[in-house]
Amino acid sequence: MAACAALTALTALATGCRNDTAPPWEYPELGATLRSLSHDLDEGCAETAPARCVDELDRLGVLAERAFAEVLDHKLLAGGYVAAMDDLAGARELRLAAAQEALARRDPHYLPFRQAVRAERLAYGRLLAELESLRTAPPPADGTEPV
Repeated sequence: MAACAALTALTALATGCRNDTAPPWEYPELGATLRSLSHDLDEGCAETAPARCVDELDRLGVLAERAFAEVLDHKLLAGGYVAAMDDLAGARELRLAAAQEALARRDPHYLPFRQAVRAERLAYGRLLAELESLRTAPPPADGTEPV
């Protein structure tokens, strides 16, 4: 939780403390998606039972897909981002398997399920950090070449 709070604070500083003349490469539509993703990650299933988090995590998945489309549109794909997406996909698979097991056991507080939900939320935090670094990094040649 402390890592998520620190990430949120850094993201807020990076995105909220600049003037209105941001460089053109900061991709405002990607920034809006990142703000939504960050907000939903912070607000969604903050202190609720893991079973209630499933809808929130699925909603985050929709935002992550939108961010991915924007990354592709701007040709911003990088190794760290791909690794974060892979980590997220693995965490999602584990969460889905653990959810099935919790359902079979009729135990909504099944420890592996709670841990899988926590792991997926952390994977979203890593993805957010990678997306923010892609969004704010200047393009090659200091922005003089088309993206």
